[in-house]
Amino acid sequence: MSSGPVTNPKAVFLDAAGTLFESVRPVAVTYAEMARRYGKRVPFEEVSRRFRHCFATAPPMAFPGSEGARLKALEKDWWRDLVRRIFEPTGPFARFDDYFDELFAYFARADSWVLYDDARATLEALRARGLILVMISNFDSRVLKIVEGLGVADYFDSVFISSSAGFAKPSAGIFHLALERHGIAPDEAIHVGDSPETDVEGALNAGVRPVLLDRDGDARHESALRIDGLHELMSLV
Repeated sequence: MSSGPVTNPKAVFLDAAGTLFESVRPVAVTYAEMARRYGKRVPFEEVSRRFRHCFATAPPMAFPGSEGARLKALEKDWWRDLVRRIFEPTGPFARFDDYFDELFAYFARADSWVLYDDARATLEALRARGLILVMISNFDSRVLKIVEGLGVADYFDSVFISSSAGFAKPSAGIFHLALERHGIAPDEAIHVGDSPETDVEGALNAGVRPVLLDRDGDARHESALRIDGLHELMSLV
């Protein structure tokens, strides 16, 4: 863990997937195995490589002013375009629409995800300190049912999702919405996430102190405190 406590924060912002919970199986394995059932055979290593590339180059999942059924349709279309791009170089995918519908529904299920071992205890400890807890995620609205199913929704005072917020990390906009909602200044909050590109840069853009969660020991950012697990947060706040 990088040294240096954060001085008396009033709020802790947290990313969702990759920070609080992860997929039960590697995403690329699920993509590849499910595709095989629909007649498309692509090694999961290739799916993994393509997923990283396509996700990194996709437009922000942010739809200002959209809500309800319209928002959910835009979210699903965003993912459909991403998944189509993943398989595009491998030739025709005759049953792609059926495949995508099952894939999208699978990742909407809470039992497709699992909390990290230190997530619940850390959330409980942060709440016991009287801190405001806010989830800030570039996931879509499926995340609401996921965190509910995982039993951690009630720990959060508010949730900001890029698709409905109209801003996606690393935009400062989604952080500003959270700060305004709770009436706090940027230097009164910290943001914890696993991505140097979206979580750390987004927090810095908003003037919020970033904490980089580096569970695998391979992430770095010179402007962020680094922790190996969520349990280390308690020594910072």
